[in-house]
Amino acid sequence: MFPEMPDRKELGRYLALSQIGLEMVFPIVVGLLLDRWLGWAPWALIAGAVLGLCMGFVHLVHLLNKVDAKDSPRSDQESR
Repeated sequence: MFPEMPDRKELGRYLALSQIGLEMVFPIVVGLLLDRWLGWAPWALIAGAVLGLCMGFVHLVHLLNKVDAKDSPRSDQESR
């Protein structure tokens, strides 16, 4: 009757990916609010978009390296 619940690791991956998405969107929203409040034209929006994109990519690369390190055997153990 009810669909199967995904395991905890899969839920953790989904949570991490949604966090990356929020890291990309939140600075854009803050930039829009600053533009409206201070009247800075599009400059805060542009800075927020660049900052959010950089933060999101850094976190995504960090997450992918972490997953890759868990999936592949260590090079220390291969040499033994």
